Amino acid sequence: MDLSYKEAALKAFADKFGGDTNDVKCYFAPGRVNLIGEHTDYNGGHVFPCALTIGTYAAARKRSDRKLRFYSVNLDRSGVIETSLDDFKPLNEDGWTSYPKGVMWAFEKRGFRMDSGLDIVINGNIPNGSGLSSSASLEVLTGFIIRDIYGFDVKNVDLAIIGQDAENNYCGMNCGIMDQFASAMGKKDNAMFLDCATLNFEYAPVVLNDMELVVTNTNKKHKLVGSAYNDRRNECEKAREILAEVAGIKTLGDLSNEDFEKYKDAIKDPVVQKRAKHAVYENNRAVTAVDALKKGDIEAFGKLMNASHVSLRDDFEVTCEELDVLAEEAWKVPGVLGSRMTGGGFGGCTVSIVKKDSVEDFKKKVGEAYKKRVGYDCTFYEVSIGDGPSVI
Repeated sequence: MDLSYKEAALKAFADKFGGDTNDVKCYFAPGRVNLIGEHTDYNGGHVFPCALTIGTYAAARKRSDRKLRFYSVNLDRSGVIETSLDDFKPLNEDGWTSYPKGVMWAFEKRGFRMDSGLDIVINGNIPNGSGLSSSASLEVLTGFIIRDIYGFDVKNVDLAIIGQDAENNYCGMNCGIMDQFASAMGKKDNAMFLDCATLNFEYAPVVLNDMELVVTNTNKKHKLVGSAYNDRRNECEKAREILAEVAGIKTLGDLSNEDFEKYKDAIKDPVVQKRAKHAVYENNRAVTAVDALKKGDIEAFGKLMNASHVSLRDDFEVTCEELDVLAEEAWKVPGVLGSRMTGGGFGGCTVSIVKKDSVEDFKKKVGEAYKKRVGYDCTFYEVSIGDGPSVI
């Protein structure tokens, strides 16, 4: 956590909204990176994300009327955006404030009525469009603020569910639960092994010893709403319906690799079959990878990360040239145990496990090769695993 972002949010609050800031409270919610298990969350499978120490900060104060006023330090050109608790427009609203407004709407839908509005300033250090879940971080942050200021009786896991509801049914992005869950339930130095079908989970210590997590940003921003992301979800649902009839399953996450090979020919569309193959194999990769991590076998974990990227590239087709270049160049560097795209795809970031004494060599070689092949720079972040949302 970088408290300079809190101080900048407070300063902006005083500048934009005025008045004494003694009654202004400050909050933080983390971004996330997923180590393995991609596009499995909405298929009833397993994921293995962790919260990061980068995230979204807010300064907030309750109002005496029903107005809502938003300002983002990161999006200064947008200025102060003013609306009200009486002006929610699900699936018909653009701009960054649709995320916090969607959360407020989802709270009210559950009977949690906000008796007055808020002034909120947002400031974050998650690169926009990086695939490190800036939207989920903002949703969980908003839910945490609402719970704290209005005294609503909801747990952190409820904040994740409410955030997902907001993104699905207010913003129109048909995402699974992973991103919001990782932000809401984060625990320092632990990843979360989550069964997305049941929300049963366990914390698993990530003991890297002489290794580090390095996130590499393609600097190609991705916008998932209205993109092929929703298409992939629809294709997986088609496969699930077919396999439910022949294999008696409820989700693609119910299948072993062997079961899939036995029943896959029931799916006549070769593209839909490929999508289902990724969902099944990736789920089982995630289970195997967590077992390897528990045994301290980081090398096996890294190989499964590499296989995950290949599947996302070839079967699920959600990578892009930039992500593929980053992964391919990382695989060439001695001291890199594994590297894969993370997040929804079509841009964003890769995550790599790199030996500490190889990190600088990794940055140099991958950075130079990327610039040569793609034409512009990538950006590297050495990240730490942090806690969930908090008052700061």
